[in-house]
Amino acid sequence: MYAAVVTAFGQPPRYQPFPDPSPADGEKLIRVLAAGLHPRVRSGAAGTHYTSDNTLPLVPGFDGVGLTEDGTRVFFGGLKAPNGSMAEYVAVPADALVELPDGVDDATVAGAMNPAMSAWLALTRRTRLKPGENVLVLGATGNAGQMAVQLARLLGAKTVTAAGRDPQALAKLPGMGADHTVSLAADDDTVARRLAETAADADVVVDYLWGHPTETALAALAAARTDAAHRLRWVHVGAMAGASITLPGAALRKTNIDFRGSGQGSVSPADMHTAHKDLAARLPTAGLTIDTVTLPLSEAETAWAAATPTGTRMVLLP
Repeated sequence: MYAAVVTAFGQPPRYQPFPDPSPADGEKLIRVLAAGLHPRVRSGAAGTHYTSDNTLPLVPGFDGVGLTEDGTRVFFGGLKAPNGSMAEYVAVPADALVELPDGVDDATVAGAMNPAMSAWLALTRRTRLKPGENVLVLGATGNAGQMAVQLARLLGAKTVTAAGRDPQALAKLPGMGADHTVSLAADDDTVARRLAETAADADVVVDYLWGHPTETALAALAAARTDAAHRLRWVHVGAMAGASITLPGAALRKTNIDFRGSGQGSVSPADMHTAHKDLAARLPTAGLTIDTVTLPLSEAETAWAAATPTGTRMVLLP
């Protein structure tokens, strides 16, 4: 078969022959229809993701849409290097397959499921968002952050505050369900003041940024909460602004804050599969907004170098 193949970390994949997959016991052969080029895929291909074991060569791709041998259209995820989804075929554990409903096309599912799942897991599994609660999304102008805004509203959030740097994407977020927007491009004092005004009594923070923006937001919310003892569930999903934070002990003593992460390892495979099924079933009616750009798999090297606007996801089609 042909696949996008990474032979050196730091170099884009090239379209070339790769050994056909041989399904093991409990696996099914899937003909791939679409595979999303997500940040998770890029970091895996670069060997920088925390799950990387430095195996080369590898086929990138964490998830995708495909057909089983009996013609059933499915979503699959959780692939591990070296056998990713940017190939003509892939072997996938049968218990990781999710049959897809009609009403959503292959490219939309492949582009939307990864960023939507990051938000879905954070909101439904890691924080257990309840209808009527208040949500702050840090990093709301990225693909996953925009999904978090939309899904928080879908799940019944009372208010959603969206904070991010991209002004054009930020301007679109009220139309996706945000009650308030906060520009993180402003100076720290202005950001802190706006977060205190709009999200002081947040119940849940979905954080795609970490680093300095998290430090600023934490200090602002801790100082402004109406009831310091009311629990704040802060879930770390991404680290787009930094790999670590300085966490003052006083912030934990004076405010009831529950920090946790959401990602591979923090959610069991069984819960992950259930979440995939729950989200896939909602896709036809959820009204989630994401723009996709498609290229044939043979142009994987071009796709790797292509610049796409914020809120747009690249999808490769074998």
